[in-house]
Amino acid sequence: MSMYTRACAGRTRAAVRMAAAARRRAMSTAAAAAARTTVDEGYVPQEWQQRILGTERLSIRTGPMEPALFTGTIPDHFASVVSRHGDRSAVIARSPTPNAHESTLTYHALDLVSNRLASSLSSIGVRKGDRVAVSLGNSAEFAALTYALFKLGAVLVPLNPTFNAQQVTAALSHLNAEVLIIGAVTDLAYRPGKGRSNKQLLETIVGDLQRSRIQSEAVPSLKRVVVLDNRASHPDVVFPLDEFAALSSYETLLEGSDRAVKPDAPLDPADTINIQFTSGTTSAPKAAQLSHTAILNNGAFIADRMGLDPSDRIVVPPPLFHCFGSVLGYMATATTGAAILFPSPAFDPVATVRMAADTDATGLYGVSTMLVSIFEALDESSLNLPVPQHLLKGIVAGSSVPESLMRTIYKRLGLQDLVICYGMTETAPVSCMTRPSDPFEQRTSSVGTPMPHTTVKIVDPLDHTRVLPLGERGELAASGYLVMKGYFGDPERTAQVRRTESDGRTWMYSGDEAEMDADGFVQITGRIKDLIIRGGENIHPLEVENCLFQLLGVQEVSVAGVPDERLGEAVAAFVIPRHGWTTADAQREGDEAARRLSKDRVREWVRTNLSSHLVPKYVFWVDDYPKTASGKIQKFKLQEMAKKMLADEA
Repeated sequence: MSMYTRACAGRTRAAVRMAAAARRRAMSTAAAAAARTTVDEGYVPQEWQQRILGTERLSIRTGPMEPALFTGTIPDHFASVVSRHGDRSAVIARSPTPNAHESTLTYHALDLVSNRLASSLSSIGVRKGDRVAVSLGNSAEFAALTYALFKLGAVLVPLNPTFNAQQVTAALSHLNAEVLIIGAVTDLAYRPGKGRSNKQLLETIVGDLQRSRIQSEAVPSLKRVVVLDNRASHPDVVFPLDEFAALSSYETLLEGSDRAVKPDAPLDPADTINIQFTSGTTSAPKAAQLSHTAILNNGAFIADRMGLDPSDRIVVPPPLFHCFGSVLGYMATATTGAAILFPSPAFDPVATVRMAADTDATGLYGVSTMLVSIFEALDESSLNLPVPQHLLKGIVAGSSVPESLMRTIYKRLGLQDLVICYGMTETAPVSCMTRPSDPFEQRTSSVGTPMPHTTVKIVDPLDHTRVLPLGERGELAASGYLVMKGYFGDPERTAQVRRTESDGRTWMYSGDEAEMDADGFVQITGRIKDLIIRGGENIHPLEVENCLFQLLGVQEVSVAGVPDERLGEAVAAFVIPRHGWTTADAQREGDEAARRLSKDRVREWVRTNLSSHLVPKYVFWVDDYPKTASGKIQKFKLQEMAKKMLADEA
């Protein structure tokens, strides 16, 4: 760092301190205390940013001071919501066909059921700080368990229900978990009523299921396995629960007292209350520790920015085991008094459309791939699905959203107040978000501006001390109340991404490449690790993907780099053709030429609309993509697929 840069940085920090001091002196004692908290979280009012050494030219912005941060725990806030909205629907959940049924919990009922569960869990030894793993689909049971654990101060550890025995064992062992709550059957996305029995998984983890006590060699810490009997939705699954003494029934947990439960130790807003396993697109999953403060406020700020109110009914297909479902969905509705609607335990586009239409839902959430599947279901004439008529609000998140898809969503589903959220598990999760009132161009091409009490900056990926000028691409980092406490049991990987710097703030580095404009709008331009370096030139996959997404006949596309002897890396496009289209490679007699997609057409489209150096050298037709549980495409697996296919052709 040069002497000039050090001097500038010193003057900047001094100016921030002076501004904060002046602001505190101008307020009453009570207001000053609140202001100190906000400044400590890294807040610098926008007008001050403009004055401090020309920071308006740098890619660093802080969100607004309002709404104020909640300073209590999640159960404290939930009690206030129940007192105001007790008779309103909190959770409406449907099971898959056959034997479909719908469960509804008002806020008052959710309070009582979670009390019963908390009482029973306490009676079997669950204490504050204990890590309880929950492996369930979206359901009223999962919703109630969430608040039961929060009330006890136990740590909710949601697991992807599709994990195999090895993955569940690794997660439980890493966390020294003593309790696992799991469904008898795991519901599978796109396959309603055709789930996977968990009998073999439990036999692998527990051992002899007929013993009266659990003695697991695989997970020595495990003391209790509670099984939710959801077999009625899966008539082909055989799992004789009554024969296994080692397993406890979820139904017995409902026999506890419905009186308010008192945790064995006082709860603190800074306590870890949730451990989320990251999606693992490029590495082994990590266990991010999130606090009451982080989750509660993030959910509340999301609800406020998107304009949720108690009359809203929001359909949420994204899973509760992921932050999209649990914070953007459940915590946002629960802090507002709105209703969250689960159309199925695992994603089913047909069930999603039907529930949105049947219930006059006012909002819908999803990742890009979910929304594409919803459009396919609506286009399938044999399904004769009703088109939802009352949708207005919604969130698209999980990965970059092509602008053309955003425009299609507005047009076909009527989601005029649809917003985009950006974040990561480690920031609880949302750090940037658009508003319904933002200019249309910004709502379709950016991820919005920083959230309240959150600072976002774009830095040089090779020198994190250097904040880049506006408009330059670099690595996005976020600071504030929302930053995780660290990865459980993994200080080394925590230190790689979470750092307290000389300005006194703790920053979470995302690994995402982004740029910021003069109004603070952030555009995600890709993953830094996903950059394709072709002959020394950086190619951004997202740029090529957005271009190809607009080519008629392309349903979905993902672009990645594959090894190239001459250039180092070459561009490869993995294309899913639209339903009803054929590829030139698979042309059949009688196919209409107008509904054929060729590799040359794909290449020519990029050459015409972008430039020659961005043209894919390889085009692969695929039926699906390897994805994480949250719907993110695992590009490293695409690269492995490409290497194999190219080797087979050689």
